[in-house]
Amino acid sequence: MTPAHRLFACLVLVLSASAQTKSYRAPRTPDGKPDLQGIWEARSTAYGNLEAHSASLGLRAGESVIVDPSDGKIPYRPEAVEKQQQNFKNRAAADPMNHCFLPGVPRVTYIPYPFQIFQTPDFIALTYEYVHASRTVHMNKSAHLDDIEFWMGDSRGRWEGETLVVDVADNNADTWFDMSGNFHSEALHVVERYTRTSPDTLQYEATIEDSKTFTRPWKISIPLFRHTEKNAQLYEYECHVYLEEAKAGK
Repeated sequence: MTPAHRLFACLVLVLSASAQTKSYRAPRTPDGKPDLQGIWEARSTAYGNLEAHSASLGLRAGESVIVDPSDGKIPYRPEAVEKQQQNFKNRAAADPMNHCFLPGVPRVTYIPYPFQIFQTPDFIALTYEYVHASRTVHMNKSAHLDDIEFWMGDSRGRWEGETLVVDVADNNADTWFDMSGNFHSEALHVVERYTRTSPDTLQYEATIEDSKTFTRPWKISIPLFRHTEKNAQLYEYECHVYLEEAKAGK
């Protein structure tokens, strides 16, 4: 096969896979909605840094998962850059997850722990292996609660064709986006999109807004993969930092 023929064959395979993904129709729940149920997990290095990064201790090198803006960079306001740099410098001690706090949204989706989706017409529940975290997506209530903040935000959902859209507000300022100190304020607003693209893949997108921290909204996109092994389930994961600190007399 000539190089030109090999190139043509590769293009055909890529276009075929793209067409299958775009035309995929998920199985349905009894109420006729796309069935997203299952145990899912990210396999990227986004949990370490959403932006492109080199390898470091315990973390593989990885590409940026930021698809907008096109340079793959978080559009920080100038005054927020210094804080991100300080967070990075002090990340071992400053990362809230290193103190057993909940990861927040969207970070909880791409940390290296699986999560499970359950569906009913009125609610969608997301349960996470990490420290028993959970979220309830209200499908019949559009208004967020007033004057309150949550570690995992307040989630309100709707369907747009094959996609579950989740509007997440009422977030507190004490979570990070990753291990590298990328952060936000209490003004964080996240719009998530979950789209099943094959029997065993789910595309996750999140548009992030925070006018106090960023110059514009920005978006990440990460594939999630379904656990298909026999007897797949979420297991116990406990965070013991408080016990360790108590033993050390801190």
